[in-house]
Amino acid sequence: MNRSLFVSLDGPKGTGKTTLLEAVTKVLRAGNRKVIRLCERKSDPFRGETMALINALARNPSHDLEWAVCQRLADSRRWISRHVLTQQPLDSIILIDRWYPSDAAFRRSIPFAEILQLNLDRDVRVPDLHVGVVTDPDISWARAATRSRGLGGTVIQKYAEHVACTEMFEQAVKEHGWVLCRNERTIEDATMQVVSEIYRVLG
Repeated sequence: MNRSLFVSLDGPKGTGKTTLLEAVTKVLRAGNRKVIRLCERKSDPFRGETMALINALARNPSHDLEWAVCQRLADSRRWISRHVLTQQPLDSIILIDRWYPSDAAFRRSIPFAEILQLNLDRDVRVPDLHVGVVTDPDISWARAATRSRGLGGTVIQKYAEHVACTEMFEQAVKEHGWVLCRNERTIEDATMQVVSEIYRVLG
């Protein structure tokens, strides 16, 4: 491989993305692949500004605020694309926890087509492989309940919102041809599906 392979794992809360990333990393490294794991949240140098907007949106939902959040996230991804992704070894596999496909789950008034175009216009790097990680809402909601921070989130706080979030995201997966990973059985099953898709892209 003479270039880095960029893979994003996106989806609603509680679907096991982080656990799946860890398992996929382990399998790939066991196969002597160079794997770089990143997290959009931790790589965003403007996270304070981003969260201030997201918190304002949670308190007072509006179309204008939601669009401002989308723009702020796209600007952050542009920075990550230019200053983080370009610094990774050319023969590496970059796995990132969330990227712009996740907006398809969390946005309410902004069509995802507009968000996608916004990110493209900002020259945000397009993943070589989009993986949408989903479960039945009951399963992911129950998983989220076991977290130390509980069920509440900045954007999604109620079960009905979580169900809507899951449905919106699954529809986006279908419309955009992303890889759908139903992480409802064993972590080994989901891991091998994602690993197989990565090797398929690698050829």
